Amino acid sequence: MFIGEVIGSVVASQKTDNMAGFALRIVRKISPDMEASAVYAVAVDGVGAKDGEYVLVTSGSPARQTPRTDARPVDAIIMAIVDTWQINGKVRYTKGDTPGE
Repeated sequence: MFIGEVIGSVVASQKTDNMAGFALRIVRKISPDMEASAVYAVAVDGVGAKDGEYVLVTSGSPARQTPRTDARPVDAIIMAIVDTWQINGKVRYTKGDTPGE
């Protein structure tokens, strides 16, 4: 599982039947100190995340363990929109406190 920032969408007009209706988002992995990495994932959006939001992404077989993604070819899923995180008792991020949100 990792924290990521939603940076865009993937539109695919032709998908396998069992993937119809799934929104696909491009997520950039970030460090707990909010440093952007060069690691990206295309993830099924299970929660309605918007561009610029920080999200929790899980990948591999856990991504297929939700009622909607069971037995589907899903390798990554956005499973939560982050409201806040802290490290060693210090809040590093709170949604709405970041400029531009």
